[in-house]
Order: sequence, then C-alpha cells, then structure tokens
Amino acid sequence: MKYVLMFCETEQWEKDWEAMDQAERDRGFERVQAWLAENSDKILHHRKLTGPETATTIRLDGSVEPIVTDGPLVEGKEVISGYAEVEVADLDEAIRMARTWPACPLVEIRPVLM
Repeated sequence: MKYVLMFCETEQWEKDWEAMDQAERDRGFERVQAWLAENSDKILHHRKLTGPETATTIRLDGSVEPIVTDGPLVEGKEVISGYAEVEVADLDEAIRMARTWPACPLVEIRPVLM
C-alpha cells in the first residue's frame, strides 16, 4: 500500500532550528540522511519543499473565475516542509516509520489512491 508522509514544521521547531549552531544542524541533517537510508527500501521518492512564502494558491470554487494568490492555502502555525511517498504493507508500518522520523515534530500520513 502506498502512503505519503508529510513532514510538518511548527513555529517553535523553526525557532529551535534557527537557534542551533552549524554543528547541531549538521547532526540533524545526518540523522535525516540516516533515516532515509534506513528506510530506502520503502521510500519511492522524497523531496524537501521550499518555504510557504513561495506557495501559490488557486481557489476554484466554481462561482467565479479562479483566484490566484501568493502564499499557502491557509495560514497556520504548522507548514508542510517535505514529503516521502512510501510503499509499505499497511498503515501500521507507515506509522512505525513516521514514529522514527528524526526532524520536524509532525508527520501526517495519507494513503495514495490507486
């Protein structure tokens, strides 16, 4: 079964990350690379996303012409910063993977429609 793990940063996590020195950040990157390597047999692809300030949103509500705006769909204290599409046996296995994610504090899991 395929799932997308969406890695979400919080405002506090971002502040903590910015407060780290370069050596601490390098260790964080190393932990992420180790997690990716450890799970490489299940990860179909993954990407880090640019910041929410680079987003473009198109509102398609059907009653008017589509509205294009700069920025994310919603303003929030949590933003998706990256994702990995994985192929695993079931949701339990996806949850086990997400529980070991070493970086930002939230992981949303969604099944991929086939």
